Amino acid sequence: MRTGAVLLLAATLLAACDRLPGRPQEADRPLRPREVMSFAQLYGENCAGCHGANGMLGPATALANPTYMAWADDAVLRRAITQGGVPGTSAHAFAISAGGSLTDAQIDALIHEMRAQWTTTPAPSGLPPYAGDGGGDVGRGATLFAQRCGSCHDPNGKGTPYGGSVTDAAYLTLVSDQALRTAVVAGRPDLGMPDWRSAPPWPPLAPQQVSDLVAWMASHRKGGA
Repeated sequence: MRTGAVLLLAATLLAACDRLPGRPQEADRPLRPREVMSFAQLYGENCAGCHGANGMLGPATALANPTYMAWADDAVLRRAITQGGVPGTSAHAFAISAGGSLTDAQIDALIHEMRAQWTTTPAPSGLPPYAGDGGGDVGRGATLFAQRCGSCHDPNGKGTPYGGSVTDAAYLTLVSDQALRTAVVAGRPDLGMPDWRSAPPWPPLAPQQVSDLVAWMASHRKGGA
């Protein structure tokens, strides 16, 4: 009888401990890094520093850009997150399989929510291909750049108060040819830069013209023009 009373008292005390003020509940315990599935937390901790807190106004591509989200398919987004971007920049590989910290499920969550939140319009007609073939002409690109981009970036790409230099060696070290192509095609609406459709009175850029512009800009990195 006495043993039973002792056991009952012990059980009561243990149950009471679970209700002590300040004792964390299971739901309050912090998640392990690989258990986090909140888009806000995943994006904020891994992407916002370069792409902006809300996908805009960061130093890298604006992801909250309907043109970019219509242009870059899921494979492109997955490759960028999984493998990273230019070596030596902050766009490193994020997948665990590539030495990063994100699981496949977390990468899926990032891509899904980017699409859900930032794909606001159908793909515009006439979008140039995502990847170029390397067939741009530097001479044509120089002329085209002066015509289409010179008012903001200077006819020689040296930069003005309205647009940065695109021939600066430090800048070109940090961006790939694909990143240059992305800037030309998708633009930076958050910074007032139009996409490949340009601004009146100019017509949209043809795919070959996009390649020519990229070739001219990239030639400065390679010590050409």
